Amino acid sequence: MQSSTLDARKLLERITLDPAICHGKPSLRGLRYPVELILELLSAGMSHEEILADYPDLEEDDIRAALAYAARLAHVKRVLPLAI
Repeated sequence: MQSSTLDARKLLERITLDPAICHGKPSLRGLRYPVELILELLSAGMSHEEILADYPDLEEDDIRAALAYAARLAHVKRVLPLAI
């Protein structure tokens, strides 16, 4: 197994699913930071440093875990257009 695969698996351990936290949405380390929040901040142009400054409970590996989770979700067999 490649080192990057092992790294991704370790990062994905930071993603938790708990019905009592964030309505069961994937969140980081059981904290009330949903993965989607981190992805939205990154897509809006915030740097890792800015996110970490605004959310001191988070760690660099949390941001990397959110990206690894998104990458895993993007592994699909087929993509359908969104209904607008």
